[in-house]
Amino acid sequence: MIDNKVREYRLQNHLSQKELACRVGTRRETIGALEKGKHNPSLELAFRIARELDVPVETLFSMDDTKGKSELQEAM
Repeated sequence: MIDNKVREYRLQNHLSQKELACRVGTRRETIGALEKGKHNPSLELAFRIARELDVPVETLFSMDDTKGKSELQEAM
């Protein structure tokens, strides 16, 4: 699972979901789903959002390895 800080940095930049969506070329619903953890962005969208919010992509998005590891162990 990918964790993100989109909402935190969006609010620091005083942007609405709609404004951010327009600036990065996506829909407001996509930004909302990202912020709720219901959608993982494409690599291209992740970079566009990071650039717009002026933070490194690895600061904005991170991998939650604990969930993936536990699921893999259960499958074995």
